[in-house]
Amino acid sequence: MNRVLMAAFVAMLGAGCSAYDAFYPPLATVDNVDVSRYVGKWYEIAKYPNPFQKQCVGGTTAEYAVLDDGRVQVINRCQTADGTVDSIEGRARIVDTSTNAKLAVGFFGPFEGAYWILEVGPNYEYAVVGEPSRSTLWILSRTSTMNDATYQGILSRLPDRGYDPSKLVVTPQP
Repeated sequence: MNRVLMAAFVAMLGAGCSAYDAFYPPLATVDNVDVSRYVGKWYEIAKYPNPFQKQCVGGTTAEYAVLDDGRVQVINRCQTADGTVDSIEGRARIVDTSTNAKLAVGFFGPFEGAYWILEVGPNYEYAVVGEPSRSTLWILSRTSTMNDATYQGILSRLPDRGYDPSKLVVTPQP
């Protein structure tokens, strides 16, 4: 049941994006994403709390792999309060092929949510992901920790994008 609610929530995010243009300036993404460098394992460093991750208490990761049809396989994992690992698999498709920075991610049926890559480190060592309504935000790293200067730099740039850094919750990583 939780997964069905998550899919409905993701669909609502994707459907309501254009309404937010009146409240926020257009959300800029990176100029170009090299998908072959972006795929692989990412550790969640911080996120805006959201209903589809409410069971997660830490150890959250996302793994991406390019599929034969050009879509991207998405496997999200996290540790729950009872120590078990919760995982979900989905698919992403690139929506903006001129930059590869705007994707639509779905975990069930036709429901998709926006996944926009707002920043990526010069060596793909970190990424910042959000969507036009500014209701979701993730800071990701290739390692389970992020150096403080990088993290503080990301935080300092978020208000210019319409994000409130004080809403971020740091994700414990083992």
